[in-house]
Amino acid sequence: MIQTFDLSYPSCDGIHTVHAREWVPEGTPRGVVQIVHGVAEHIGRYDPVARFLASHGYLVCGEDHLGHGLTAGGKFGYFGPKQGWNLVCGDIRRLRKLEGEKHPSLPYVILGHSMGSFLTRTYLIRWPGTVDAAVLSGTGQEPAAAVASGKALAGTLCRLRGPDHVSKLVNDLSLGAYNRAFKPNRTPSDWLSRDEAQVDIALADPLCNFMPTVAMFRDMMGGLQFIADRQNLSKMNRDTPVYFLSGDHDPVGSMGEGVWKVEKMFRSAGCRDVTVKLYPGGRHEMFNEINRQEVFNDLLAWLESKLT
Repeated sequence: MIQTFDLSYPSCDGIHTVHAREWVPEGTPRGVVQIVHGVAEHIGRYDPVARFLASHGYLVCGEDHLGHGLTAGGKFGYFGPKQGWNLVCGDIRRLRKLEGEKHPSLPYVILGHSMGSFLTRTYLIRWPGTVDAAVLSGTGQEPAAAVASGKALAGTLCRLRGPDHVSKLVNDLSLGAYNRAFKPNRTPSDWLSRDEAQVDIALADPLCNFMPTVAMFRDMMGGLQFIADRQNLSKMNRDTPVYFLSGDHDPVGSMGEGVWKVEKMFRSAGCRDVTVKLYPGGRHEMFNEINRQEVFNDLLAWLESKLT
């Protein structure tokens, strides 16, 4: 029987208490998988894949980032006035250390989705060799010029309106643009999945669907610049196995092209064990897609090939 536990620990910002969750399998765990969620969502949305992995012996954990889920304290979409990306990465690292202290002998995997994949890529640069494998779901890399202009716009609005300002313009230029490829649109979130029931669940979730603040956009664009820098990429542990999984109709990954772009970046940095799996017709959230059982099975097979 899988058990779930909620836990908490101090955030790196010195203000908030981070909410985290564990899915604990029966018997002795065979490994730990830490999930890093995306923007405008929370760790609870990963319950299906977490339960699947736990049913196969893995202890699964994850936290709600600053400005998200039960960590937000009601103020959604805001990491902080400055250094937000580093604060969230620090909170991810704290959970890694907490779980490592409890299970020092178990292999450890970090799995990041969407913005969580960008945070995970940052983690691999900042703390190389502290995980045994990494999974990047729904990742991509926008052109450097687009990232720089987005960061400049968000930064200007931070100075003019304050870091916690919410800008419909900035949102429309970034997250709001993803739905255009799926016109005529049934909902504002058709880009998430072909499974309409899963899209409706996401839209009905009170902890989702908020617009990020301009400070969060600024921080995320800064994070994208950090993980695209060749010198930073060279700091990754070249022996850490990395698994990219995405739909080939995911706009975050430029319909597959962005995933291959990041794969090339990793290989150019010397990474020796890189696997890419693109699912035909799949959109952004492959763990909530119509073929999610296939995605779960493929993930498990990859984990077992690397950890056993």
